[in-house]
Amino acid sequence: MEIITELEPGRPAVKAVLFDFDGTISTLRCGWEGVMKPLMLEMIAGPTPVDEDLVREVSEYIDQSTGIQTIHQMKWLAETVHRYGRNPGAPRDPWWYKQEYNNRLMLAVNRRKDDIRKGIKKPADFLIKGSVEFLESLRKEGVDIYVASGTDEPDVKEEAEVLGIKHYFKKISGAPLGKFDCSKETVLRMLVEENKLMGPQIAVIGDGKVEIALAREVGAIALGVASDEEKLRGINPVKRRRLVNAGAHAITGDFENAGQILQWLGL
Repeated sequence: MEIITELEPGRPAVKAVLFDFDGTISTLRCGWEGVMKPLMLEMIAGPTPVDEDLVREVSEYIDQSTGIQTIHQMKWLAETVHRYGRNPGAPRDPWWYKQEYNNRLMLAVNRRKDDIRKGIKKPADFLIKGSVEFLESLRKEGVDIYVASGTDEPDVKEEAEVLGIKHYFKKISGAPLGKFDCSKETVLRMLVEENKLMGPQIAVIGDGKVEIALAREVGAIALGVASDEEKLRGINPVKRRRLVNAGAHAITGDFENAGQILQWLGL
């Protein structure tokens, strides 16, 4: 665990923890960038050759947009297709692109879920190391645990169930179907406005800059998870850089150091 910014001494105890899901706890969707990038290049370039400048623009956008609702990424795609004008027959509707992306991504995700259901794979094969033990420790400490994800809500709930961890969460919030609303912002607003929690009473844990930036906005504790989704443990340097720039108070690659994280949180 790497401390980037020291927490304020004498802060109130943590009462709620908000997790991102994909890449923070679950790796069922590992490789999503490898689905989104070819889709974007294909749709923008159309029948024309894909050039280096386009590859760079798409790669940079995917990197900086990690963690937002998928529909916002697809809105950018629809606008970029129109801006380039290289694929005149392409749809203008971002929801069409979202459906196409989801169809392609779910080929791998559904295969992984089926492997778990058939006993070919174990849930642990798709969970960041130490995550179950960490969730169990938080529950024993009486902390309310929430999930907010940019993935469609029905899918997040199903994937949490397949992985055997759904019961740990007081509420699972994903992208609402057919809406542009940000689930992460909505849950944080609920914790502050409805649950009357002060910023430091909330810890936000995630591998995307969106949730880290939102945590800092409300004064919450921000733990960046720079996870290596293939190895399930250790630090991904690209994620680390992104999370540090977003304002994470500390960085971890996994939850095998659960005791240290709990101590850091004051639990």
